[in-house]
Amino acid sequence: MMQVFDGHNDILSRMWSAGVDPVAQFSKPGMHVNAPEARAGGFAGGFFALYSPQRRAPFDFRGFRGGAMPLSSAIGQPEALQSVIAQLGIAQQLAHAGQIRLCTGARDIEAAMDEAVPAALLHLEGAECIDRELYTLDALHASGLRSLGPVWSRPTIWGDGVPFGYDQDGDTGPGLTADGKRLVARCAELGMVVDTSHLTMKGFWQIGEMGLPLVATHSNAFDICPVTRNLTGAQLRAIGESGGMVGLNYATVFLSPEGWKTGRATLDDCLRQLDAMIEGAGEDHVGLGSDFDGAPLPEGMESCADLPALVAAMERHGFGAELVRKLCHGNWLDFLRRHLGG
Repeated sequence: MMQVFDGHNDILSRMWSAGVDPVAQFSKPGMHVNAPEARAGGFAGGFFALYSPQRRAPFDFRGFRGGAMPLSSAIGQPEALQSVIAQLGIAQQLAHAGQIRLCTGARDIEAAMDEAVPAALLHLEGAECIDRELYTLDALHASGLRSLGPVWSRPTIWGDGVPFGYDQDGDTGPGLTADGKRLVARCAELGMVVDTSHLTMKGFWQIGEMGLPLVATHSNAFDICPVTRNLTGAQLRAIGESGGMVGLNYATVFLSPEGWKTGRATLDDCLRQLDAMIEGAGEDHVGLGSDFDGAPLPEGMESCADLPALVAAMERHGFGAELVRKLCHGNWLDFLRRHLGG
């Protein structure tokens, strides 16, 4: 079975928001990512997001299907830190129970894959929990954090995110602030991945100008679905030219115009997105970035157990064995070897 390591899931924040016992919840089907369905579907792990919600409830796309959703209001640093620390604790509990393996580099991930334990690379989705002095960043890095997105789709002291909107690209406002550039520079010093997903187009180009590889862990092609969260052809080309990565987001609302309007999409829509992403960034710079447990999924994909259906669709589409391997895990692992080492 083809193993899949992908760029984004929200299982930690979903379990925290739901108030469940994480070890018990992860041991059974129910949420998109769980231990038995990971084994069944070849889910080998990925970037596990730490995210601070506006309120303690799972994020719900239904409120803006077919319309638009403005930027969320800002959230305070202490409040954000509380939820991030709680989710970090959930990750530790899952690791102590042997249900995931916390990883800080490619060798760790490969070892976990060899042992069929989901590999978890910790990612901070929106840096509201970090103080201006950046002490919290160093503390989280010491706790295993290796990837960070400066913003989610709301304003922070670090920069501006994009609203969720249709028929408009990500050029929706300012990018990184001066503090945001300091944050990104410190991430670079620590050797962390910096994720441009949710960042405005201006912020995307600012990160490129700072010399970092351009990474969008869970974003799609704007030319296929004209949504603010998706990337233009120029952005995709820049990702490839910088040696970066882009991960296919399975969220129906970002896959196709029909998906935005109705919340329904198909695996064929995933393939059309992959074609455009490969054409733009190049086949060595595209992977998967499911957004499991954070987004509505296309038909035929109810959880990580259904990953073989996506792999089979790639094969029917004419993707050769080597390209399928690259998309499913090879490109992400190659990137992480270059930028995180062990």
